[in-house]
Amino acid sequence: MRHLNYGHLQYFHAIAREGSIAAAAKVLHLTPQTLSGQLRLLEEQCGAPLFDRVGRRLVLTELGELVLRYADEIFTLGAELARSVRDGAPGLAQPLRVGVSQTIPKVVAHRMIAPAFTLPEPVRVIALERPLQELLGELALHRVDVVLSDQPLPRGLSVRAVSTELGRCGVSFFGPESHPPAEGARPEAILGTAPLLLPAPGTPSRDRLDQWFAERDLRPRIVGEFEDSALLKIFGMHGTGLFPAPTAIEEEICEMYGVRVVVRLADLEQRFYALTTSRRQELPAVVAITDAARNELFARDRRAPSRS
Repeated sequence: MRHLNYGHLQYFHAIAREGSIAAAAKVLHLTPQTLSGQLRLLEEQCGAPLFDRVGRRLVLTELGELVLRYADEIFTLGAELARSVRDGAPGLAQPLRVGVSQTIPKVVAHRMIAPAFTLPEPVRVIALERPLQELLGELALHRVDVVLSDQPLPRGLSVRAVSTELGRCGVSFFGPESHPPAEGARPEAILGTAPLLLPAPGTPSRDRLDQWFAERDLRPRIVGEFEDSALLKIFGMHGTGLFPAPTAIEEEICEMYGVRVVVRLADLEQRFYALTTSRRQELPAVVAITDAARNELFARDRRAPSRS
């Protein structure tokens, strides 16, 4: 496609939004024949169909999904430009679509994304929290600009993307302020007897914990398993059991949930990654997220006093 006809793109956008040529023709005050001909011209420019016909409905092809995503962005920016000119706004808020893996603690996700709001040029963050496999599909279709994950791109994946390690840290276990002191006790002695609240089986953080327990021949007393890390911490805050979180966010966890650090596992590393396509890797907001994670969040020992 050498030159984009924005009129054709607008017609396509209306068809995708309305679900049929007939419905879009009514909205645009055109005949269905005219609209069908304009769509055909755009498909010829793209070199492939943008819709498949399923019964009486038109369903977007994979290429159609990609074109629609760009059309949404183009027309959103156009509307923002019109508002900016009309209202005299100093700048346009550039959208940044961030996918956050469900296995990343929300405090870590906040610390990672926050630098995007500090850029000189305004940014509108659109955050999606989903399972990693779903986010990788969104990344492949260019529906997200960056995915924040606690594991790199799986091997053999057909998505043309890169994994950038943002940092690594140990794992700490927390308990309520009323938890008895544990001076001098070995981590194995504490975690082998105390009630524990752990992430759900099959998640990267749980797999690492299970391996750590197995290597020390420990059979932990697990009283709860959670897919939602925030719910896990709330139960931990109320004394149901000790719970794990990355050592890099000890201060935030202690302040938010009123808990103390009971034990640290410096030899149990947790890593975090930014997954991007190569052309999105240099976006200013993505660079800000990457640099801040490396230079601040995971750069130094930010541990709170354990008081244990």
